Amino acid sequence: MLTNRITDIAGLRVGHATDLRRASGVTALLFDEPVVAGVDVRGGGPGTRETDLLDPERSVERIDALVLSGGSAFGLDAAAGVVAHLAETGRGFPVGPARVPIVPAAILFDLLNGGDKAWGRFSPYRNLGYAAAVAATRDVALGSVGAGTGAATANLKGGIGSASAAVAGLGIRVGALVAVNAFGRATVGAGPHFWAGPYEVGAEFGGLGLPAAMPADAFDWPRKALSGAGASTTLAVVATDAVLTKAQARRLAVMAQDGLARAIQPVHTPLDGDAVFAVATGRVPLADPVIDLARIGDAAARTLARAVAIGVHRATVPPGWAGPPAWVDRFDG
Repeated sequence: MLTNRITDIAGLRVGHATDLRRASGVTALLFDEPVVAGVDVRGGGPGTRETDLLDPERSVERIDALVLSGGSAFGLDAAAGVVAHLAETGRGFPVGPARVPIVPAAILFDLLNGGDKAWGRFSPYRNLGYAAAVAATRDVALGSVGAGTGAATANLKGGIGSASAAVAGLGIRVGALVAVNAFGRATVGAGPHFWAGPYEVGAEFGGLGLPAAMPADAFDWPRKALSGAGASTTLAVVATDAVLTKAQARRLAVMAQDGLARAIQPVHTPLDGDAVFAVATGRVPLADPVIDLARIGDAAARTLARAVAIGVHRATVPPGWAGPPAWVDRFDG
């Protein structure tokens, strides 16, 4: 049964670890079998781990998991927890008798949202990463969970969003998972309409479409501004069941970035560390490696735009929250 989640792509599982005391968390995406992957980083202040090995010329062809984490640079520790879980289950790139789990990761900034960040010498993110990996399932929770726990946009609470779609005529499916923590807005100004409105399926994020006329504040500069880069960051994964090379996965990630541009205003600023990963499980071959890839990328961009709006729409405010309100607080009823 399809659920409009990234896990509609067979062989994917998602786990969240949510720490309400810290107003932060970790989201892990695990693959039943290693997958081909690529990445495209466009924000001015990224924080990543093992993204260089995703370049097409690098030796390692496939990865075992991906990690999206809060905590800024501290959150990079979350990947070590996922690596530990995978090692326990015998997963990883074979090097003689040893196996090395391959787990790229990216982090978002959520250090100033009111949560208790006085964790002492070592941050909690390694343990959160392990917990997220253990919890991985096909049932993907949305909103203020995992890496979306402490996320925010310029005017509303951010969160985890996910969506999926068929690529018409190809027998191929795409899915998206995103932690929305943008410097910009997912809504058109301060109103209830989402920039992603033209791509909505049914009423998955309110069913309002775009406003009949653009409000005066549609393109106002966000008031949420911090000194220094990397103070926000939206992180995303797009997945497909198509057979892709590493170079094609990289191109898919590039095309999917347009989903962020369609759903967030402004985006890819020096204050964001925006990154999009693309993964391919390799179950459906391409009939035309150029045209089919273009169609998959177009579908992935639209699906990611929907996932962004869903993440904000489903967000709730955790205890002690010091950021902007949730969508339901502003516009519900």
